[in-house]
Amino acid sequence: MADIPTHHLIYGTCTDYLTGNQVIDTDDERFRQKIARFLVEELSWPKDAIESRRTIDTLFAGNFVQSTIDFVVRHNGKRFMIIRYGPGSLVTRQRPAIAAARVLDPDYRIPVAVVTNGKDAVVLSTADGKVLGEGLDAIPSPRQAAKLAQTLGFEPFPEEKRERELRILNACDKEICCIGDPCPIPGAPEG
Repeated sequence: MADIPTHHLIYGTCTDYLTGNQVIDTDDERFRQKIARFLVEELSWPKDAIESRRTIDTLFAGNFVQSTIDFVVRHNGKRFMIIRYGPGSLVTRQRPAIAAARVLDPDYRIPVAVVTNGKDAVVLSTADGKVLGEGLDAIPSPRQAAKLAQTLGFEPFPEEKRERELRILNACDKEICCIGDPCPIPGAPEG
């Protein structure tokens, strides 16, 4: 374990399942790797259909926030679903996930947003915020995505509403280290 005074337990590094790159090994990262394996091995998503660690940068009222989208899943060449991981309760994570899916792609609203803590999940329609399913088994497979894409569509998100969604991300994703100082994880944007 690294000798860094922090609230994060760091076990060293591990190999990212999707990219093969070395990443910092934490409890949260272990859940992310579990989710990546689930997408590929259980749901049959091809590795090359999954983008990992996408970010959206926002700056409002002097607060810079970098929001992370853990996974973006493509179906038929289009971004179909985002997945955001976070420990604990999923309820408070739903609205910022919808906001991220609405603004990540400049050409259209990504139709599905998933929030998960690695043990449970909520699948959401980004058109209206309605719950499409609950539990890890509710995360769409490629076959289910084909059906959902026909009904949910890839509609452009109105330009005049983008700033509101970006403000939601900025407010909801602002991280303050629980020990009150900058996070000492090497390479962390707040470190």
